[in-house]
Amino acid sequence: MIFDATEATFETEVLERSHQVPVVVDFWAEWCGPCRVLGPVLEQAVTARAGKVALARVDTDANQRLGAAFRIQSIPAVKAFKDGRVAAEFVGAQPPAAVERFIDALLPSEADALVAAGSEPELRRALELEPGRADAAVALARLLDQRGDREAALTLLDNVAGSFAADGLAARLRLEDDPDLAAAFAALDDGDVQRGLDALIAAIAASQDQDRRDDLRRAVVGVLDELGAEHPLARESRRKLASALY
Repeated sequence: MIFDATEATFETEVLERSHQVPVVVDFWAEWCGPCRVLGPVLEQAVTARAGKVALARVDTDANQRLGAAFRIQSIPAVKAFKDGRVAAEFVGAQPPAAVERFIDALLPSEADALVAAGSEPELRRALELEPGRADAAVALARLLDQRGDREAALTLLDNVAGSFAADGLAARLRLEDDPDLAAAFAALDDGDVQRGLDALIAAIAASQDQDRRDDLRRAVVGVLDELGAEHPLARESRRKLASALY
């Protein structure tokens, strides 16, 4: 899909659309010679990907506020949007091979598609393609735990590095047999996240066992990571967590 975007249509046609497919935005002007070189290269690359990515063309002379908003200082300037945000960008005319690589990097990989599908065979295949991939490991560990294979789930999570979600789930699995925490985990599972977090944080403050405190902290941080840094509940819970720890 290739279209012209303006100040009036940018939010809908680019930002909102980018939640469904990546949208590459070509900031150009009629007088710009390199723009006339790059434009057909972008159009050919996007057309070849048959709806997997969209291309929006923004005339910077006619849409100066957009140029200012995205700090366009030199054209051609290309910005790729995913989920309403700039995901990648470059400035200046690029050779076709570089443009192809730029666009391909925006598209879901085979492992991305497998994780999105979410069945056990597909998650296992995703981990074969990308060992240690956190979102695949966390999803598969949950499936294993649901069918009663907690040890296999923990072994799987042990192979994931640098993931708050994986560390948080592993900590929860180690803590789930503690009857004092049953209500907290039930609240989380029922969608009452605040009550669940408050109960886990209270358990940190009350515990004298450092290993238990560490696992409780990991479990809380895993939930906060899932909420996202900007979630109001996450901000308030981080403050409560700091108070409980220190």
